[in-house]
Amino acid sequence: MIDLAAARVQFGRGGVLLPDPVPAHPLLDGRKEIGRGEYSIVLDNGDGERVYKIVSSPADYFLYTADDRPRGEHFPTIHADHGIIGRAASGYPLHLIEMEKLYPLAEGSPAAELALRLIEAYWSGCQQWSRLGVNMGRIALYHMSLNPLAVGDKLQDAIRALSDFVDSYQVLPDILNANNLMVRKDGTLVFSDPVFIA
Repeated sequence: MIDLAAARVQFGRGGVLLPDPVPAHPLLDGRKEIGRGEYSIVLDNGDGERVYKIVSSPADYFLYTADDRPRGEHFPTIHADHGIIGRAASGYPLHLIEMEKLYPLAEGSPAAELALRLIEAYWSGCQQWSRLGVNMGRIALYHMSLNPLAVGDKLQDAIRALSDFVDSYQVLPDILNANNLMVRKDGTLVFSDPVFIA
């Protein structure tokens, strides 16, 4: 078993959360914040099916809105891009995305077991390619895309699609954080937030 918290600290990303407040916006007024990450804030839409996600990272924005973004059952369904609603302290614009509601992995569930296999394979690859510095994650993911992990054809296809996206957009993968791998109500594993910009 790998120590994910230690791994994230090693990458200088342990416990980092987006410090910006939720901007005033008619779609967000009165909405409850239900999650916050390094580059995003998630608010409950109120219908039990969708959330509003404020993203500050261009990598996330590309992943959610690019015409050639990865799609399929292991990527989130995006319902609307509501545009720029402010600017983060980092200087990046804050984009408002309406997307399907996803859920944390339940310990011991089939999706959590799949996620753990992906995380362990990715971490092992990162350690193997650590001499490449910031590019180790890209190379680790690329090797995962070439070498089937016994996770099923659709998930293996999703790994390849994510690797292609990472290469095309020159962003960095992040599947070490279990919060970047979530599930739908039906238990399907989803790459919810698997990229970032260094």
